[in-house]
Amino acid sequence: MASQTVFVTGATGFIAKHIVLQLLNAGYRVRGSVRSPGRASEVRDAILPHLTDRQGLDDRLQFAALDLTEDAGWQEALEGSDALMHTASPFPMVQPDDEEKVIRPAVDGALRALRAAQAAGIGRVVKTSSVVAMVGTDLPAGRAAYTEADWTDTERAGTTAYAKSKTLAERAAWDFVNTEAPEIDLTTINPALVLGAPLDENYGTSIELVERMLRAKDPMIPRVGFGVVDVRDVARAHVRALQRDESRGKRIIASDRFMWMHEMAEIIKAAHPDRKVVTRRAPNSIVRFLGLFDKAIASIVPELGQRREIANDRARELLDFDFIPAGDSVRAAADWLIRNREL
Repeated sequence: MASQTVFVTGATGFIAKHIVLQLLNAGYRVRGSVRSPGRASEVRDAILPHLTDRQGLDDRLQFAALDLTEDAGWQEALEGSDALMHTASPFPMVQPDDEEKVIRPAVDGALRALRAAQAAGIGRVVKTSSVVAMVGTDLPAGRAAYTEADWTDTERAGTTAYAKSKTLAERAAWDFVNTEAPEIDLTTINPALVLGAPLDENYGTSIELVERMLRAKDPMIPRVGFGVVDVRDVARAHVRALQRDESRGKRIIASDRFMWMHEMAEIIKAAHPDRKVVTRRAPNSIVRFLGLFDKAIASIVPELGQRREIANDRARELLDFDFIPAGDSVRAAADWLIRNREL
């Protein structure tokens, strides 16, 4: 119901800002967590041009300074909220030497937010997870696409620290509500690669991928691909999940379709023919060799040639969704970068 207050963790994030905007435009009140009070203005400035109603914003949008690695202040900050949205952790371009630096904050942060929600009497939680918590396993014989029934095998060779962090954090969340907090109705939204236009210049690593193409950083494009989803659809999935009882207790994939990186480059080149966007494809053997010397390249070597189809039937049915076409999301990201980053 539109008069509800929704607490959004990590409100300065690329996805989170879009969630805050859509919640406000849908009539909700929002309380967001930021790591320092000074970043509250960043969120306000980002969403202000896109609000349908700016009246009473100071009352409708408030902030609390919280740290996901510290207990202090969480329960007090969540008191009076009707729902919690725990948003995504960042995607590291280079995997860390110590994977626990990514895994522990994700797992502990998810549990800290859920425990605070339970203590504050919040019975509805929507958590941002990722398709990487699903696709790191072999598909059963006869099935062509990954679904919400699949879980990444964190012990599998080549599983990145990021994939482990998202998988283990989501499993911890489900385990917590199933065993310790049955009064909480949890939904997870599992986005693929999130593109589209940011609301400000503090955007995630996914947009940096498009920026890298616009800057022609690489002489060739590796044969790597991803499911692609628009950030507006990811935010919309969170809001609709909150509004629809059918989503309770469900994992929901947010992805339009699979795209190879060379497809993305060709879309950007067609939209901006004056740009020196590289579309030439790199042989897998060259990428593997370069990966020996470059950690960023090494992190994609396990993905070479892997076409992972991801089913989005549940989002279409439960959330009544028609996804923004992936090509439009690629173009929107590139257009925004050219306008705002002077590339």
